[in-house]
Amino acid sequence: MPRFEPQSNDVTEPFWEASRDKKYLIQWCTACDTSIYYPREVCPSCLSEDKLEWRTASGKGEVYTYNVMHKAGVPFMADRVPYVVALVMLEEGARILTNIVNCDPSAVKVGMPVQLAWEELTDGRNLAVFEPR
Repeated sequence: MPRFEPQSNDVTEPFWEASRDKKYLIQWCTACDTSIYYPREVCPSCLSEDKLEWRTASGKGEVYTYNVMHKAGVPFMADRVPYVVALVMLEEGARILTNIVNCDPSAVKVGMPVQLAWEELTDGRNLAVFEPR
């Protein structure tokens, strides 16, 4: 079964279009100088609607917390067991939900430095995942 491929909408379209070129964007509120993840129509910190922009992220961060999945939470991940679901704290300050790849799941630790990697989707977009740095 293929990997789940997220839908895009008006709010997330810039993110997904940039992923076609393996460019990692995060949303930023210029009113309160806050990084935002996941993409939204309104800043969750100051509720500004018209001060949101997209910025290129460094693709670097560290594992904030994680879980090793020994049983797939969804059928399309069954062939990946065991796999790591993690919250990664980006250098820009946003915490993102992702997978840690290209390492033994038992090697993942809180505070581990990670960097952006990509998994190709069937429609030309790329899914952001992270690997040890």
